[in-house]
Amino acid sequence: MKMLCIFLTFVFTVSCGPSVPQKKTREVAERKRECQFVRGACKSECNTWEYVHYYCDVKPCCVVRDYQKPIINKITTKLYRK
Repeated sequence: MKMLCIFLTFVFTVSCGPSVPQKKTREVAERKRECQFVRGACKSECNTWEYVHYYCDVKPCCVVRDYQKPIINKITTKLYRK
């Protein structure tokens, strides 16, 4: 009787967990949500102005690169002083 209780406990514990396809579907949905969170899109391939953040299932999450204005250093010399 004790063995039967242990066996049934094991069977119910293992069978109550999420199945592998459900777990994979949930992970893919979570990755797509994270991709949208960083203002990206899951596409078949990224353009040149985008970079791959990570992969949503098999497609890359393409995020637009931020434009950074070039820094212009002002040259100050004493040559032109009067």
